Amino acid sequence: MARLIFMFLLAIVSVSPAYCDDAAQPPPADKAADMQSMKDFLQANPDCTEFTDNCSYCRVTDGQADCSTPQIACVKKPYQCTAPGK
Repeated sequence: MARLIFMFLLAIVSVSPAYCDDAAQPPPADKAADMQSMKDFLQANPDCTEFTDNCSYCRVTDGQADCSTPQIACVKKPYQCTAPGK
C-alpha cells in the first residue's frame, strides 16, 4: 500500500506545472530617463576623447565616435568619460 501511495505522489509531482519569471521587464521609467544618447553625451562633453557605457568602448576622432562591438551579456550604463581632453 505504501508503495502505491509513493508511486501516486511521484506521478503527481512529475507532472506539476513549472512556473517561470523570465518575462522581459522594461527598465523603470526613471532609469530609462537617465540613459542619454551618444550624440547628447558628446555635446555635453566636448573635451572627452574616450568614453564607455560598459558595453562598448569608444574613441572620439574628428568629432565622430568610433566604438567597439558591444560585449556579450553586458548591462548598459550611462556613458562615462574615461579620457578627458586636455
